[in-house]
Amino acid sequence: MSEEKMKVLLVDDEEDILEFISYNLEREGFTVFTAANGKDGIRMAEKVQPHLILLDLMMPEMDGITACEEIRKIPLLQHTLIAFLSARGEDYSQIAGFEAGADDYITKPIRPKVLVSRVKALLKRLAPPVTEPVLTDPENTVSIGNLIIDKERYLVKLGNEEMILPRKEFELLSLLVSKPGKVFTREEIYFSVWGDNVVVGDRTIDVHIRKLREKIGNDHIKTLKGIGYKFSE
Repeated sequence: MSEEKMKVLLVDDEEDILEFISYNLEREGFTVFTAANGKDGIRMAEKVQPHLILLDLMMPEMDGITACEEIRKIPLLQHTLIAFLSARGEDYSQIAGFEAGADDYITKPIRPKVLVSRVKALLKRLAPPVTEPVLTDPENTVSIGNLIIDKERYLVKLGNEEMILPRKEFELLSLLVSKPGKVFTREEIYFSVWGDNVVVGDRTIDVHIRKLREKIGNDHIKTLKGIGYKFSE
């Protein structure tokens, strides 16, 4: 899919920021939609199905964290990337953003060229959406015990329960189960899941690991202090 057709939704309660960011993204060929609060952002996201949502943290009606959590519950938007764009750069704010299901956290102020670069880097990692039913390719399905990972449909099945994980949680789990027993260093995980063009906080991996354990149990993902993580059958 070409960049000219990429859709970006901006959700921010400051009109001048919406205008400024919209102008710079539209210059690069993106189709830009805007909303002034979390509730309107969710409605607009369902309507236009953007490839990326840039979401402010503090807004009226509904804050960004709550909006992100609600968006992640919508199956129609399972492939949509979400990045917080906020003036709040504290560690706890970034951790809260990733816990809510964000793919990235960008702090304001940011230069237009840098923001456009971050947006492009994020969108490069966006898998093409499935537009019609496809047969599951065995090569894209990993089965370990009662855990099945369908890479084509971004679907995880644990026993009889099916779940759709946020993109980064899914990519992290897929990486770990690709080589059961192998210890993946934090550096390997950062590069494989987030890429070298995306800046994430030091605790980002820990947050995603914790969320995965909440969903698939504590027995499979093992921590090797000071080194990284591995998946045990």
